[in-house]
Amino acid sequence: MFDPNQLASPYVRTLAPYVPGKPLEELEREYGIRDSIKLASNENPHGPGPLARAAMTKAAGDIGLYPDGNGFALKQALARKHGCSLEHITLGNGSNDVLVMLAEAFLTDDSEAVYSQYAFAVYPIVVQAAGAKARVAPALRESNAMALGHDLDALRALVNERTRLVFIANPNNPTGTWVEADALRRFIASVPTTALVVVDEAYIEYVEDDSFADASRWLSEFPHLVVTRTFSKAYGLAGLRVGYALSQPAVASLMNRVRQAFNVNTIALAAACAALEDHAHLTLSVATNRDGMAQLERGLARLSVRRYPSRGNFVLIDCKRPAGPVYEAMLRQGVIVRPVGAYQLPDHLRLTIGTREQNERMLAALEHALRS
Repeated sequence: MFDPNQLASPYVRTLAPYVPGKPLEELEREYGIRDSIKLASNENPHGPGPLARAAMTKAAGDIGLYPDGNGFALKQALARKHGCSLEHITLGNGSNDVLVMLAEAFLTDDSEAVYSQYAFAVYPIVVQAAGAKARVAPALRESNAMALGHDLDALRALVNERTRLVFIANPNNPTGTWVEADALRRFIASVPTTALVVVDEAYIEYVEDDSFADASRWLSEFPHLVVTRTFSKAYGLAGLRVGYALSQPAVASLMNRVRQAFNVNTIALAAACAALEDHAHLTLSVATNRDGMAQLERGLARLSVRRYPSRGNFVLIDCKRPAGPVYEAMLRQGVIVRPVGAYQLPDHLRLTIGTREQNERMLAALEHALRS
């Protein structure tokens, strides 16, 4: 009898795949409801801005041709944004793609990678797929002001001569927690150059604090630093899948050796270029998030939940009971949020910030679910 498991890599056989948030179509089909809302996947409620939409329409005329495999125009725009050369940039099919490239290029079955408890779920997936050993640092305790966040001392204690990658999400998904600039800079400096420090800044555009750690400014200071960014969040291009990494050219060169040809499509390249120029849409998205965060803070204060501080476009809450039934009750009201049991947080839900109307509906559904 044919058994493909016998052919597969032993690391892949035991790998649990990433489970995305429930799609709207699936919810409405399963529950027989309409007019549902999805606040589960940290998407921008405004979607793409007008410049990106226009660029997508124009680029559609070229989809019979392969995209620019080097992504020259987008790299040029990103180089202007970050004050670096094109050789510092690696483009990805979302920032997930560049995380995969890092694992493929730098991890082997006799190396290790370090990340924090409750860190982004893609880190353990790419590490295990590469056959490397994961070393997981315990998160900061519930009593800490940055509860569930990265404990830099615990992370540093796990770095050794076999470590090749250290992942830090800042802000972190799903907790929303962050690392202060001075502490992060000291941490990067303390890690030997036998390991790359990967700072994942998927949500940094939502941070309205000039003192926040923007690790992309430190590339010339730390040769072993890699910074990843995405267009899926504040720029509203989640469905197009486009992200990038910033690193020293020698690191980017190695990543590009494992990068799939034409990994960013024509429409995504055009939309991302336009999105970088649409400052008004980014300002709108950030303002919507700021107002929505305040709205959720007020609404959650009335409920018997614990809200964790967040610098992203989402909030993590502790329902103080198993979150599964609360999630299910919200689904039946047509509101999709994100349970995070896969992160070993079975009592918690992650709530994406939407429009004012969506936020009100989510809060009402949550209150009803907690009472039922």
